[in-house]
Amino acid sequence: MNHPVDAHVGRKIREVRLLRGMTQADVAAKLGLSFQQLQKYETGHNRVSASKLYEIARLLDVGPNVFFEGLDGADAGAGDLIDDRTARAAQALASIADEKVKARLRSMIHEIASREAAAGQG
Repeated sequence: MNHPVDAHVGRKIREVRLLRGMTQADVAAKLGLSFQQLQKYETGHNRVSASKLYEIARLLDVGPNVFFEGLDGADAGAGDLIDDRTARAAQALASIADEKVKARLRSMIHEIASREAAAGQG
């Protein structure tokens, strides 16, 4: 039986990995793990050691604290897990090589979101 903290940390690892546009195989290879081992981390079936969590954080270019955000509910709004469709969209955006196109798309997304938020308040 996996511990809720291990499951939460695993989901956060998966979330950040997807946002970085990396596959389980990519991350596992760079960490010297099998993709099955990384999969067990992401599902919370295997506990991630502190040293491995630090390596994962460095590889994904985030602070180790990111994996604990939203755990106690105090900062749940900032640490909500994203759904698969949103993760795939972020992954697709990250894969675009042309930085000008990427910047335009980001700007468009932010503009639409701010208009939606303003419409919801009125």
